[in-house]
Amino acid sequence: MAGRVSDPFREAGPVEGVWENRELPSAVDPSVALQAVLFDVDFTLARPGPELGPEGYLQVGRRHGVELDISLHDQARVAALEKLQKHPDFRHDEELWIQFTERIVIGMGGDPATARQIAREVERAWENSDNFDIYEDVEPVLDELRAHGLKIGLVSNGARDLREFVRHHNLDADVTVASRYHGKVKPDPTIFRKALDRLEVEPAEAAMVGDHLEDDIEGARALGMHAVLIDREDRYPEVNERLTDLYGLPAALGLVRA
Repeated sequence: MAGRVSDPFREAGPVEGVWENRELPSAVDPSVALQAVLFDVDFTLARPGPELGPEGYLQVGRRHGVELDISLHDQARVAALEKLQKHPDFRHDEELWIQFTERIVIGMGGDPATARQIAREVERAWENSDNFDIYEDVEPVLDELRAHGLKIGLVSNGARDLREFVRHHNLDADVTVASRYHGKVKPDPTIFRKALDRLEVEPAEAAMVGDHLEDDIEGARALGMHAVLIDREDRYPEVNERLTDLYGLPAALGLVRA
């Protein structure tokens, strides 16, 4: 889709077909009391704005005296994705993101001599909280989780300072863990464990909510957590148990309104 803003690692997920016609297990084991809910950020709680899409590339390019062809953005992204791979040990490496973006810039007609400078500026825009909007269902659902006495954490792959992000958007969260500061990216179990330890809950007492099957769902369940898939963009129509927004989350977690 032209103009679509996306996170590269969201699309560099499992091999195609792995999840075909697969049902996700039930989100919650009723025999264990739920104590906390962890959330992914991008495309789960927050929507990236136009500054992070093709228009963003165009404006940054112009600041560097380069006219990028916006019509080539999607094609350039597909080509860049083919070369994008996480480290086998899931370590956070910002160079991967810069190289990925640099390939897109060149694919949009950018000059290799300035492509890296443009890529760095585009990547820095992902660290700016102003470039994101919070989905309308986030505040009421977080309020409802709080009403049930649940702890809330944010766990995200990326370079942004989640503490500043939470303050900027007035989000209600007890802990934040970002891969830049932790050193590992999801689905590495240590990034989930870091949040759980700070919340003082065990994996079986927590649920992970996110939009990526490998990073959020498989990663959390491998640690023994519950997990709920949020599919706002209808990326996984073959998955039977999924939510298209957060409004259904309390019910999916087995929470009953008073």
